[in-house]
Amino acid sequence: MPERMNKVSALAENEQKPWGRVDETGAVYVRDAEGAERLVGEYPDGTPEEALAYYERKYADLAGQVTLLEQRAKGGAAAGDVAKTVERLLPTLADASAVGDLGSLATRLEALRGTVGELTEQQTAAAKEAVQAAILERTAIVESAEALAAQDPARVQWKQTSAKLDELFALWQRHQQDGPRLPKGEANELWKRFRTARSTVEQHRRAFFAELDGAHKEARTRKQALVARAQELTGRGADGIPAYRQLLDEWKAAGRAGKKVDDQLWAQFKEAGDILYAAKNEIIAVENEEFSANLEQKEALLAEAAPLLQETDPKKAKSALLAVQRKWDAIGKVPRDRVRSVEDRIRAIESHVKGLEEEHWKRSNPERKARSEGFAGQLHDAIARLERELEDAKSRGDQRRIREAEAALATQRGWLGAIRD
Repeated sequence: MPERMNKVSALAENEQKPWGRVDETGAVYVRDAEGAERLVGEYPDGTPEEALAYYERKYADLAGQVTLLEQRAKGGAAAGDVAKTVERLLPTLADASAVGDLGSLATRLEALRGTVGELTEQQTAAAKEAVQAAILERTAIVESAEALAAQDPARVQWKQTSAKLDELFALWQRHQQDGPRLPKGEANELWKRFRTARSTVEQHRRAFFAELDGAHKEARTRKQALVARAQELTGRGADGIPAYRQLLDEWKAAGRAGKKVDDQLWAQFKEAGDILYAAKNEIIAVENEEFSANLEQKEALLAEAAPLLQETDPKKAKSALLAVQRKWDAIGKVPRDRVRSVEDRIRAIESHVKGLEEEHWKRSNPERKARSEGFAGQLHDAIARLERELEDAKSRGDQRRIREAEAALATQRGWLGAIRD
């Protein structure tokens, strides 16, 4: 009996709860804003506080769903999804087994219902903008592929071009998967252009490599024939070198047969050349040994002829040079690697002697001498005349004429000095 009295007393205290109450039987009621009550359930096995807390938690769950829906709407969730959730939640509030301000939840849901239209318009506009941007992006992909297709196949770097086309195709696929759905007509047209560009690039690539394969086969055939001809020359030893050099020119003009084949054939061709040049080197080695004594004689002769570089008398220089040249020819050949050095030294002596002869001829040429003397007479006359003009200008104090006469005198005297030299 005392326990029953305590329970009733607790119920009396909870009659003042704003949104619900529990009667003496454990029945739970919810109130609306006007005070009207509705039975929401029973909780006979607990205290009134436990009963109200249980149904208030149910209200909190409903309120949480409404709050989450509001946040989703603010965050740009699909308007259709928001509308469906509103229509699902609103009917449940009328007979919800919960204690709380159910009316405010209904009001909030009605407000969300009103904003769905505005949200739909915003999202529709954003979707249109996204589609237009996606069309531009996919068009850029198509135009990049078409630019690759428009290249001159003969000038294309196919490895880079193929990699770029693969990259564009991967970008196209990602755009289809992650981007907005495009209108069917525009999507089909863009894909048709992209597919055509890919096909064109692939056709050009196949044609290029087919032509390249043909060129490689032709070059391989030519180089194989050159290798055979070079190998035939090896039996001629050093005498085969001129013909081998002609074959080398043909090799350079034969084109490429592909790196691996080129390397193999070149190794065979070069091996034949190495045999020829090895034979030549053997001959040179024998000649160098044979001609080493001649080198010593020519170096001694060059030392003997060195004073001719200081000689100024052309007759003496020429006579001495002729004697040196006769000895030079009589000595004979020197080792090949020393030919240039000794020849350069004898040519320097010959050039000096030739210069002495030319200078002597210039000075002793009767025709030139007569012209020089006639010109000298004219210069003497001009100088005398200018000297008189200078004296006259000085006597008059005419500074301008003095400067002109002095300048002209300097010129004429310079010419006279030149022809005397």
